[in-house]
Amino acid sequence: MTTLQKTIRALLIDDHALFRESVSEALAEPGFAIEHCGTIQEGIRLLGERHFDIVLLDHDLGAQRASLFLPTAHEAGLDVRVLIVTAWISDNEARRLLQQGASGIFLKQAPLQDLREAIRLTVDGGTFLDPSFTKMSSQARGQPGQPVAEPMFSDRQKQVLRYVLEGLSNKEIAWRMQISESYVKAILQTLFHKTGVRTRGQLVRVALEQYDNDL
Repeated sequence: MTTLQKTIRALLIDDHALFRESVSEALAEPGFAIEHCGTIQEGIRLLGERHFDIVLLDHDLGAQRASLFLPTAHEAGLDVRVLIVTAWISDNEARRLLQQGASGIFLKQAPLQDLREAIRLTVDGGTFLDPSFTKMSSQARGQPGQPVAEPMFSDRQKQVLRYVLEGLSNKEIAWRMQISESYVKAILQTLFHKTGVRTRGQLVRVALEQYDNDL
């Protein structure tokens, strides 16, 4: 069965015009609608004027930092998923942004196709982390000593998990859902993080033992 994908409306906030224009042009394809601006203030204004599914936010905006955006957006009553898209960021700052509510960290060195998949995953409710940051994912959204909230799965994550329970391979799942195999892998990685497991076998066991009623 083909899974219909809605058009994702994204706002790219980056102080480098060449990067903004290049990415916006590259993502000008069915399934994506991209607008861009160069400052947090302009981004907040655009978010107040029309709906966006996700903000692609550079960490280093010249005199500004991404950490200013989320508190400002919350104060303005704006609720939008935020994917940090940056050339470099320290572990401490990445952890801080995730604790503030960012949905992931994407490094600009990665291919454009990976950015497409990261956007889709994030809009679907997942968390995308560049492999260099995956070690912090299990604690990124909570303070030390606090209990971890019970994982909540998006519809797409549930669908992938059901296929995993059926014993389908990543390639078979991708064919069933009409998405790329790399996207399936990204969703599985999010499921691993949410359930605290490391392998496919552990995911199946935990899903059957703890989350069967949610599927």
